[in-house]
This record gives sequence, C-alpha cells and structure tokens, in this order.
Amino acid sequence: MFSFSITATDGAARCGVLSTPHGRVDTPCFMPVGTRGAVKAITHRDLEDVGAQIILGNTYHLHLRPGDELIARAGGLHVFIGWPHPILTDSGGYQVFSLAAMRRVTEEGVQFRSHLDGALHMLTPESATDIQARLGSDIAMVLDELVGAGASASASARARGGGARAGARGEGERESARAGAPGEGEGAGARDAGERESARAGARERDLREGATAGSAGEAERAMERTARWASRARARLLELREDRSVAQAVARTNPGQAQFGIVQGGTDPALRTMSVQRTVEIGFEGYAIGGLSVGEPVDVMYDIVAHTAPQLPAQQPRYLMGTGMPDDLVECVARGVDMFDCVLPTRNARNGQLLTRHGVISIKNAQYAEDLRPPDPECGCSTCRRFARAYLRHLYVAGEMSAATLMTAHNLYFYLDLMGKIRKAIVFGSFEKLRSEFHRTFSRRPQQFR
Repeated sequence: MFSFSITATDGAARCGVLSTPHGRVDTPCFMPVGTRGAVKAITHRDLEDVGAQIILGNTYHLHLRPGDELIARAGGLHVFIGWPHPILTDSGGYQVFSLAAMRRVTEEGVQFRSHLDGALHMLTPESATDIQARLGSDIAMVLDELVGAGASASASARARGGGARAGARGEGERESARAGAPGEGEGAGARDAGERESARAGARERDLREGATAGSAGEAERAMERTARWASRARARLLELREDRSVAQAVARTNPGQAQFGIVQGGTDPALRTMSVQRTVEIGFEGYAIGGLSVGEPVDVMYDIVAHTAPQLPAQQPRYLMGTGMPDDLVECVARGVDMFDCVLPTRNARNGQLLTRHGVISIKNAQYAEDLRPPDPECGCSTCRRFARAYLRHLYVAGEMSAATLMTAHNLYFYLDLMGKIRKAIVFGSFEKLRSEFHRTFSRRPQQFR
C-alpha cells in the first residue's frame, strides 16, 4: 500500500520516503518522463543504472495507443513495459490543454480529437480515473484544467479593474515533442497553442499579450473552480473502485494499492492558489500536486507561487511540482518544501545536443568541442563521463548517430538524480543551505564557452 514519511528536515526542505506497491522512492525525487511507457532514447536497464526509482507515464497517450484496455489485459503498465519499480501517471490534462483547437472543455469533461487519427474522444474525471486504474500506476493524478500564464491576474487587481501583464515565456516551459502532437509531459506551450486556436481563442491570446484583463483573470478562477469539482468526482470514482469489487472488476483495475493525488491550480494568483488548496485538501487525497506552472510565467513568479502554495499543503503528505524544470529550479523548489518533480528537460535537451553539468550547459555541437578530449564533466560518475570524450560525443551528434542521444540522455538523467541524492544527504546533515549556495555559485543556465 501507499504511505509517506518524513525522515529529516532542514528549514522548509524535507527528506522522506514514499512507499508504494512497487517499491520505495526516496524524496526529494526527480521522475524521468516516459510518456508512452518509455523514456526517450534510453532503456530501462540504463534508467536503473543512473538511479531512477520512479518514472512518469501519460494517460492521454497510453489511452490512445496502445490502449489502456490492452495494457490491462497484459497485467498493467508495469508488466507491459517491463518496469518493476514505481510509476506515476499524469491524467492527460496538460496534453488536452495543448490540443487547443482540437478540444472543447465542458463541465462534464474534455472532448477532443486524437492527434493520431482525428477520432473524437471524451475524457472525464471518472474516465481518467478508470484509465489509470487499468494502467495500474502507483500514483494516479486527477483530471485538471489549466490555463496559460496570462490568464492569472490577481484577485486584488481584478477588484481594482486592473490586471497583471502577461509574463514572458519562462525558460522551464515544456514544449511539444513533435509538430502537431500534444505535449508529452512537455506541453505545446501557450504561444504555439494560441497559433492553432479558433478566432475566439485567438482574441483571448491577443488580450493576454496586451495585458491580462478581468476576463482572463475570470478564466483562471473558472478553471480553478472546475478543477476542484472535477477532483471531487475523481476521488468519488476511485473510492467506488476501492469499495465495490464488482465495479473494480468491470473496470479491470490492475493495482489495488494505487494512490491518487489532487492538483492545485489557480495560475499565478496567490488568492486563487489558496482557494484551490482549501478546496482540494477538503476532498482528501494521498498527496497533492502544484500544477499549472512552467507554462510561460517568469521563473521568479513560479518560485513565489510555490513558496506561497507548498506550506499550505498538509505537512505529512507528499508535495509534487508538476513539469519543472532546470536543475536550479529543483534546488530552489526543494528549499520551498517540494518533494517530487518531473520534467522532459534533461531528456529533450540531451536529444538536442545539450549536456547539463555542475557548471551549467554544454552545447556539444559547438566547434570548440571538436578536439576536446575531456569528459563532459570530469567529476561526474556516469558511464558517459567515465568512458567518452566531448569530441566523440560531438562527432556522434553531428553525424546523426542514435547513440549520441542515448549517451547524453544517460548523463543528463544521472546529473539530475545525483543532484537529488546530494540534496537528500544535505538535508539529513543539516547542510542544505550550504549546498544551495555552492550550487548557485557554480551552475549557470548560459551555455559554457571556454570551460
């Protein structure tokens, strides 16, 4: 069964253990994104080697292909993909958000057309719960509705008839894996979504570019309220599956110990975030996620919202920040009380030729690395850094060899997971603030030029 215990604290930073039907997860943790049942460019064996304890799958994509009923007949997602460790499944809300013109949101749920064949589908809080029950993940997320960063003017500004200017796209924004497909834990991004929307949605995007209006603030509030109502329906459905064996059998539930997390929405409005926390906690879940961030707001705004929201969540339950982000984001949000993270950034950036190191980003395609025989990071313990030089990795990337993505993905994930391990150790020994300051002294988001 599912449980969570806190083993150490250092300020707001927390060290703990998630216990699930498929094993334990040490927190703070980072979850590699395996949207379709596979983390891109890397095998499960290599994931284990770099220290992954839990991965993330996506309800939307697995429902469309190969299908949750097929996966249930195979014995659940763990059996189907050959991953015996914990899995968290996203509900698909972010992917539906990124579909833009191909979806319609109502109180019942979200009607959308598949990006694969254009077929019409309906995702409701109940059906998203059932799909995840068939997948058998250890942690299932409720269906939520989110809006872009611009639709988040504060309640106080709304009362004055004003609004906050829409934020510039943040560096942590998740992007679509390929043109025309909904985000795979990555998101199509508010700007790309706006380009595909209908005339009505296009007008809304123009409002956001000019400055968030009272209407856009109302949109954020409506989405938050709907998310809370959907959360209540999702919880009721999961409790029905737990308590009625006949219903569970009809759905083909594959993991009786599955936990369910609620999601806090509200954009960048602190008042809406507080309201969402209260509504979601009243329902009662095994854990809570902070959603709707890293969708275009400035990084400092994201940090402020996390700092505002996380302390209001139950102290003895896990806190999950969805879809964030850069290594420094992980450090800063651990400092604000977050326990769990996921993001496509380390794997996506690896496929695009970027290595993340303790000093920052190496863009391996740059000519300066053509004859550089040093490892990507001389102090890194990953297999890529132990065996291969920057010059060789650049050669593989420029030549279009598939192994370039594999080797660089292994390094980036090792870097993230090793960082989380160092954070956990620092929290236990009461030295987290020292680690935090040292990390910021050495790490830079700007690509390295001469190192």
